Amino acid sequence: MQSADYNPPNDPLEILHEDHEIVVVNKPSGLLSVPGRGEHLADCLITRVQAVFPQALLVHRLDRDTSGVMVFALSPHAQRNLSMQFEKRTTKKTYVARVAGRIEEKKGTVDLPLIVDWPNRPRQKVCHETGKQAVTDWRVLKTSDSESRVRLTPKTGRSHQLRVHMLALGHPILGDPFYAEGPALAHPRLMLHSEELRINHPDSGKGLSFRAKAPF
Repeated sequence: MQSADYNPPNDPLEILHEDHEIVVVNKPSGLLSVPGRGEHLADCLITRVQAVFPQALLVHRLDRDTSGVMVFALSPHAQRNLSMQFEKRTTKKTYVARVAGRIEEKKGTVDLPLIVDWPNRPRQKVCHETGKQAVTDWRVLKTSDSESRVRLTPKTGRSHQLRVHMLALGHPILGDPFYAEGPALAHPRLMLHSEELRINHPDSGKGLSFRAKAPF
Protein backbone atom coordinates (compact mmCIF):
# COMPACT_ATOMS: atom_id res chain seq x y z
CA MET A 1 0.00 0.00 0.00
CA GLN A 2 1.62 3.24 -1.10
CA SER A 3 0.99 6.41 0.87
CA ALA A 4 -0.29 8.03 -2.35
CA ASP A 5 -3.26 5.64 -2.07
CA TYR A 6 -4.37 7.30 1.15
CA ASN A 7 -8.03 8.29 0.73
CA PRO A 8 -9.43 8.36 4.27
CA PRO A 9 -13.20 8.07 4.72
CA ASN A 10 -15.17 11.20 5.54
CA ASP A 11 -17.39 9.51 8.12
CA PRO A 12 -18.57 11.89 10.85
CA LEU A 13 -16.82 11.43 14.18
CA GLU A 14 -18.68 8.74 16.16
CA ILE A 15 -18.32 9.49 19.86
CA LEU A 16 -19.13 6.55 22.15
CA HIS A 17 -18.42 8.32 25.46
CA GLU A 18 -17.08 11.60 26.76
CA ASP A 19 -16.46 13.03 30.22
CA HIS A 20 -13.98 15.43 31.86
CA GLU A 21 -11.00 13.04 31.48
CA ILE A 22 -11.58 10.85 28.41
CA VAL A 23 -13.28 10.67 25.03
CA VAL A 24 -13.96 7.31 23.36
CA VAL A 25 -14.60 7.09 19.63
CA ASN A 26 -15.29 4.47 16.96
CA LYS A 27 -12.47 4.75 14.40
CA PRO A 28 -13.41 4.04 10.78
CA SER A 29 -11.29 1.70 8.66
CA GLY A 30 -8.87 3.48 6.33
CA LEU A 31 -8.11 6.40 8.66
CA LEU A 32 -4.70 6.76 10.31
CA SER A 33 -4.70 7.09 14.12
CA VAL A 34 -1.93 9.71 14.00
CA PRO A 35 -0.44 11.77 11.16
CA GLY A 36 1.95 10.08 8.74
CA ARG A 37 4.96 11.77 7.18
CA GLY A 38 4.00 14.44 4.68
CA GLU A 39 1.01 16.72 4.11
CA HIS A 40 -0.98 14.04 2.27
CA LEU A 41 -0.98 11.92 5.47
CA ALA A 42 -2.01 14.75 7.79
CA ASP A 43 -5.68 13.77 8.04
CA CYS A 44 -6.03 11.31 10.92
CA LEU A 45 -8.25 10.41 13.84
CA ILE A 46 -6.42 12.46 16.48
CA THR A 47 -6.64 15.66 14.42
CA ARG A 48 -10.35 15.04 13.86
CA VAL A 49 -10.84 14.44 17.59
CA GLN A 50 -8.81 17.57 18.43
CA ALA A 51 -11.07 19.64 16.17
CA VAL A 52 -13.83 18.91 18.72
CA PHE A 53 -11.69 18.37 21.85
CA PRO A 54 -8.56 20.56 21.38
CA GLN A 55 -6.96 19.17 24.55
CA ALA A 56 -7.19 15.50 23.38
CA LEU A 57 -3.99 13.46 23.84
CA LEU A 58 -2.96 10.14 22.30
CA VAL A 59 -2.92 7.01 24.49
CA HIS A 60 -2.82 4.09 22.01
CA ARG A 61 -3.26 3.41 18.30
CA LEU A 62 -5.09 1.18 15.88
CA ASP A 63 -3.68 0.29 12.45
CA ARG A 64 -4.99 2.44 9.62
CA ASP A 65 -7.10 -0.37 8.19
CA THR A 66 -8.52 -1.53 11.54
CA SER A 67 -11.75 0.01 12.80
CA GLY A 68 -13.20 0.21 16.28
CA VAL A 69 -12.95 1.52 19.80
CA MET A 70 -10.20 4.02 20.68
CA VAL A 71 -9.80 6.12 23.82
CA PHE A 72 -8.15 9.55 24.01
CA ALA A 73 -7.14 11.39 27.17
CA LEU A 74 -8.41 14.90 27.85
CA SER A 75 -5.74 15.82 30.41
CA PRO A 76 -2.04 15.03 30.99
CA HIS A 77 -3.07 13.12 34.15
CA ALA A 78 -5.48 10.94 32.18
CA GLN A 79 -2.85 10.35 29.49
CA ARG A 80 -0.27 9.19 32.06
CA ASN A 81 -2.79 6.98 33.84
CA LEU A 82 -4.17 5.34 30.69
CA SER A 83 -0.72 4.91 29.12
CA MET A 84 0.35 3.04 32.25
CA GLN A 85 -2.73 0.80 32.02
CA PHE A 86 -1.85 -0.12 28.43
CA GLU A 87 1.82 -0.62 29.33
CA LYS A 88 1.00 -2.89 32.28
CA ARG A 89 -1.65 -4.69 30.19
CA THR A 90 -4.44 -4.09 32.67
CA THR A 91 -6.65 -2.94 29.78
CA LYS A 92 -8.62 -5.59 27.91
CA LYS A 93 -9.11 -5.37 24.15
CA THR A 94 -11.40 -7.64 22.16
CA TYR A 95 -11.46 -7.77 18.38
CA VAL A 96 -13.69 -9.43 15.80
CA ALA A 97 -12.22 -10.64 12.50
CA ARG A 98 -13.26 -12.53 9.42
CA VAL A 99 -10.49 -14.86 8.29
CA ALA A 100 -9.91 -17.06 5.26
CA GLY A 101 -10.77 -20.74 5.53
CA ARG A 102 -12.68 -22.87 7.96
CA ILE A 103 -11.07 -23.20 11.42
CA GLU A 104 -11.95 -26.64 12.78
CA GLU A 105 -10.96 -26.05 16.42
CA LYS A 106 -13.22 -23.92 18.62
CA LYS A 107 -10.55 -21.90 20.42
CA GLY A 108 -6.84 -21.66 21.05
CA THR A 109 -3.83 -19.47 21.78
CA VAL A 110 -1.09 -18.30 19.45
CA ASP A 111 2.22 -17.70 21.26
CA LEU A 112 4.70 -16.63 18.58
CA PRO A 113 7.33 -13.86 18.96
CA LEU A 114 7.22 -11.04 16.41
CA ILE A 115 9.70 -8.59 14.92
CA VAL A 116 9.59 -6.10 12.05
CA ASP A 117 10.42 -7.58 8.64
CA TRP A 118 12.92 -4.83 7.77
CA PRO A 119 13.17 -5.19 3.97
CA ASN A 120 9.36 -5.31 3.82
CA ARG A 121 8.36 -2.96 6.63
CA PRO A 122 5.80 -2.20 8.00
CA ARG A 123 5.25 -5.96 7.65
CA GLN A 124 6.05 -8.01 10.74
CA LYS A 125 7.22 -11.61 10.94
CA VAL A 126 7.56 -14.46 13.41
CA CYS A 127 11.15 -14.80 14.68
CA HIS A 128 12.09 -17.13 17.53
CA GLU A 129 15.61 -15.67 17.84
CA THR A 130 15.01 -11.91 18.01
CA GLY A 131 11.22 -11.48 18.18
CA LYS A 132 9.36 -9.98 21.13
CA GLN A 133 6.81 -12.11 22.94
CA ALA A 134 3.34 -11.93 21.41
CA VAL A 135 0.31 -13.87 22.63
CA THR A 136 -3.23 -13.94 21.22
CA ASP A 137 -6.25 -15.90 22.44
CA TRP A 138 -8.80 -16.76 19.74
CA ARG A 139 -12.27 -18.23 19.70
CA VAL A 140 -14.40 -19.18 16.69
CA LEU A 141 -17.81 -17.48 16.57
CA LYS A 142 -19.05 -19.10 13.35
CA THR A 143 -17.73 -20.79 10.23
CA SER A 144 -18.64 -21.47 6.62
CA ASP A 145 -16.78 -23.51 4.01
CA SER A 146 -14.68 -20.54 2.95
CA GLU A 147 -14.23 -18.38 6.05
CA SER A 148 -14.45 -18.14 9.83
CA ARG A 149 -15.54 -15.36 12.15
CA VAL A 150 -13.33 -15.17 15.23
CA ARG A 151 -13.03 -13.20 18.44
CA LEU A 152 -9.43 -12.23 19.17
CA THR A 153 -8.07 -11.17 22.55
CA PRO A 154 -4.46 -9.97 22.42
CA LYS A 155 -2.47 -10.49 25.62
CA THR A 156 0.37 -8.33 24.27
CA GLY A 157 0.31 -5.28 22.02
CA ARG A 158 2.74 -5.91 19.17
CA SER A 159 2.41 -4.19 15.81
CA HIS A 160 0.26 -6.24 13.38
CA GLN A 161 0.06 -8.95 16.05
CA LEU A 162 -3.43 -10.23 15.25
CA ARG A 163 -2.76 -10.12 11.52
CA VAL A 164 0.49 -12.12 11.68
CA HIS A 165 -0.84 -14.58 14.26
CA MET A 166 -3.88 -15.39 12.12
CA LEU A 167 -1.60 -15.77 9.08
CA ALA A 168 0.61 -18.14 11.12
CA LEU A 169 -2.46 -20.30 11.79
CA GLY A 170 -3.02 -20.46 8.02
CA HIS A 171 -6.07 -18.18 8.19
CA PRO A 172 -5.13 -14.63 7.10
CA ILE A 173 -7.60 -11.87 7.91
CA LEU A 174 -9.73 -11.12 4.86
CA GLY A 175 -8.88 -7.93 2.97
CA ASP A 176 -5.45 -7.61 4.62
CA PRO A 177 -3.27 -5.59 2.21
CA PHE A 178 -0.05 -6.92 3.77
CA TYR A 179 -0.71 -10.56 4.55
CA ALA A 180 -3.67 -11.83 2.49
CA GLU A 181 -3.33 -13.11 -1.08
CA GLY A 182 -5.66 -14.09 -3.92
CA PRO A 183 -9.38 -14.32 -3.04
CA ALA A 184 -8.64 -13.51 0.63
CA LEU A 185 -7.37 -10.10 -0.44
CA ALA A 186 -10.40 -9.30 -2.61
CA HIS A 187 -12.43 -7.50 0.04
CA PRO A 188 -13.30 -3.80 0.36
CA ARG A 189 -11.44 -3.44 3.66
CA LEU A 190 -9.43 -5.26 6.32
CA MET A 191 -11.97 -7.39 8.18
CA LEU A 192 -10.62 -6.55 11.64
CA HIS A 193 -12.52 -4.48 14.20
CA SER A 194 -11.77 -3.50 17.79
CA GLU A 195 -15.13 -4.39 19.31
CA GLU A 196 -14.59 -3.77 23.02
CA LEU A 197 -12.14 -1.90 25.23
CA ARG A 198 -12.09 -2.18 29.00
CA ILE A 199 -10.20 0.37 31.07
CA ASN A 200 -10.24 1.83 34.56
CA HIS A 201 -11.35 5.45 34.61
CA PRO A 202 -8.27 7.63 35.23
CA ASP A 203 -10.12 9.73 37.79
CA SER A 204 -12.42 7.38 39.71
CA GLY A 205 -10.58 4.10 39.00
CA LYS A 206 -13.95 2.55 38.12
CA GLY A 207 -13.91 -0.24 35.53
CA LEU A 208 -15.51 0.85 32.26
CA SER A 209 -16.30 -1.07 29.08
CA PHE A 210 -16.89 0.52 25.67
CA ARG A 211 -18.23 -1.36 22.67
CA ALA A 212 -18.79 -0.73 18.97
CA LYS A 213 -20.41 -3.39 16.81
CA ALA A 214 -18.37 -4.65 13.86
CA PRO A 215 -19.65 -3.16 10.57
CA PHE A 216 -19.08 -6.46 8.72
